[in-house]
Amino acid sequence: MIRHSIEVQKPIVLFDGLCNYCSAVINFMAKHDGNDHFRFCATQTEAGKKILKALSIENIANESVILIEPGKIFTKSTAALRIYRHLNGLIPVLYILIIVPRFIRDAVYDLIASNRYRWFGKRDTCMMPDEKMKKKFLE
Repeated sequence: MIRHSIEVQKPIVLFDGLCNYCSAVINFMAKHDGNDHFRFCATQTEAGKKILKALSIENIANESVILIEPGKIFTKSTAALRIYRHLNGLIPVLYILIIVPRFIRDAVYDLIASNRYRWFGKRDTCMMPDEKMKKKFLE
């Protein structure tokens, strides 16, 4: 966890908008964010670049999903599990995995992250949310 002092109205999820896997997972999360808890932003967008620069976290942008909550920044498996905790349905049950030591969770996360382009492909441009989801995404 990294601390910060930037005001955040809703937690922001930063992700790799060029990664097919990342985009699919973010679309899944956005669809299951029934309480409108999160805002989503690709790191390659102008908004994403501004947030990364303001928080001085440009160096981790390509390594991890990033969850920005008031006063705190979470990455890798901890970010993912904290996001799942707020989604609809049975998905919050996955938060129980937080009891697995972080070094183990992050090793699995890193394995997927380091192979994501090879396994799932990469886009030339950032994914664009459909009209229904557009309000959840920062541009």
